[in-house]
Amino acid sequence: MTSTNTPFRARSWLFAPGDSERKMEKAAAGTADIVVLDLEDAVTEDGKPKARAMIAAFLAGQPTADRSRLWVRVNPLDGPHTLADLAAVIPARPGGIMLPKSRGRADVELLDHYLSALEVSAGIEQGSTKVIVLVTETAEAMFTTGSYRGAPRVVAMTWGAEDLADAVGAAENRNADGSYGFTYELARSLCLLGAAAAGVAAVDTIQGDFRDLEGLRRRAEKVRRDGFRGMLAIHPAQVDVINAAFTPDEEELAAAQEIVDLFAAHPGVGAIGHRGAMLDRPHLARAQALLASAGRG
Repeated sequence: MTSTNTPFRARSWLFAPGDSERKMEKAAAGTADIVVLDLEDAVTEDGKPKARAMIAAFLAGQPTADRSRLWVRVNPLDGPHTLADLAAVIPARPGGIMLPKSRGRADVELLDHYLSALEVSAGIEQGSTKVIVLVTETAEAMFTTGSYRGAPRVVAMTWGAEDLADAVGAAENRNADGSYGFTYELARSLCLLGAAAAGVAAVDTIQGDFRDLEGLRRRAEKVRRDGFRGMLAIHPAQVDVINAAFTPDEEELAAAQEIVDLFAAHPGVGAIGHRGAMLDRPHLARAQALLASAGRG
């Protein structure tokens, strides 16, 4: 099986409907770290064949170097469209595939087999197409979020609340104050824990109200503190807010560097006092990870 050990970093993941050349062009011209050309929810059942051809043509028209940030969300493996999606887009060399409604590790392994065959057929380096997995969109999937460690190609995991609500027959997934209900906060936590167990990036789900940029900023900053490394976006206006929220500022970086330097000056020490607090090795690990995320590790 193929796999990747290279750390993967992407703050913003912007969806663009695969049946709209204008929207794909606008998304690709923007500042999103990853653009996800969508063949699933954004495209009607009858429109999927045309959208496949449009995405393939769009990818083929982009400079090869730019395609690493152009990914495709295919349809779920338990439906009739996945193989046709992959056969259409893989020869055009997208940077990665988003797998929706994954039921667990077995789905990723099956996807890896499909991708390997298509890569070899197209003369593409086997294993080079990365994967992000949507891990909480079905009730079954909630119980398998911890199964992805060592799964081939997976570099990130994300979650979804809308399809999960449909799966459990819920009339609503929000509380009266607009926050997610318990089941959906559990899904967010299971995604975060599953990604940590797998050693891949955790990516938070969309914010549906794309006009509420201040609310988006608060939420993005919170989930970064919680351990997420990026966030999905449904509108170009959200991208810069997400990018800023997931980029450590100079004050944070300076504080992290101070902790790293402090431990370096006292090798072999497990805990050390600093600014009225006691710091131990987990503090050092978090400081090192923050610096690494900014390319300073």
